[in-house]
Amino acid sequence: MKKITSCIFASLLLTSCATYHLSTESLVQQMAATQPERKYIYSPDLPFIPFSVEGNSLQRLRCLDKNGNTQIIDVTNRTSVRITLADSTRKTFYFNTLLIKDSTIAGSKTHFFEMRIKPILLKDVVKIEVQKS
Repeated sequence: MKKITSCIFASLLLTSCATYHLSTESLVQQMAATQPERKYIYSPDLPFIPFSVEGNSLQRLRCLDKNGNTQIIDVTNRTSVRITLADSTRKTFYFNTLLIKDSTIAGSKTHFFEMRIKPILLKDVVKIEVQKS
């Protein structure tokens, strides 16, 4: 039993999410070339019901790794973004649902229906972290 527990614990440690950083200016520049689009996600279980959310058309994102080196990552349905605000609160949602409109950031916490976050003012953003899992 100890071997099984040790193996499970070791695999959890080795399977981690990579975290990248992004400045507000870089995010705005990269999002300027995108268009809003409707994304369709299908339920993994029968009867394969399609769900849709509004998102961006960005497929690759330029950001910085923990050492400050520039990395280009693919944006997928599993890429998330965590935004830290000036009042130390954090908002986490899926990056491919992120939209910038009128100096605000909007997004959705799920792909299965529109569960929009409260819009975030760009001027209130202190830190942007992108997690690729």
